[in-house]
Amino acid sequence: MLLLLTTDTHVPKRARELPPPLLAAIEQADVVFHAGDWVDAATLDLFETRVRRLVGVYGNNDGPELRARLTEVARVECGGVRFAVVHETGPSQGRERRCAERFPDVDVLVFGHSHIPWDTLAPGGLRLLNPGSPTDRRRQPHRTYMTAEVSDGRLHDVRLHRLPPRGPATRP
Repeated sequence: MLLLLTTDTHVPKRARELPPPLLAAIEQADVVFHAGDWVDAATLDLFETRVRRLVGVYGNNDGPELRARLTEVARVECGGVRFAVVHETGPSQGRERRCAERFPDVDVLVFGHSHIPWDTLAPGGLRLLNPGSPTDRRRQPHRTYMTAEVSDGRLHDVRLHRLPPRGPATRP
């Protein structure tokens, strides 16, 4: 089962459109996780029409319309792996411990907010994944998203994808 993880798309606030490589990748995925900060309901609509299965939450930049359609925390099982998705996890200092305490019943936590890619293990084995942002790299060298695979009840082949620099036509 192929998974795609993304967050902090911020369309149209930080970018006019989603990067074409991300759009192509979401159509190939069996499950797409989006950890919030969609900003625009049209982006959620786009994902819903293009993906096989969407697991999404709202973020701090998402208004009433998105909050009415999404939850703050989502939980789902895919191929025997238990996932939770949330936008914000607080400061990086102590993140693994806090998240392990908050999500003791999951194997993988997908989160966003910082725009900083993150892949660590918490005490007890909880894997924390932040795919960065495909539209707003902030202080990071690249815009990013992640893919992973689930088989035999295990998450494997977690990969961070770097997106090419934006051309002049897509700059906000």
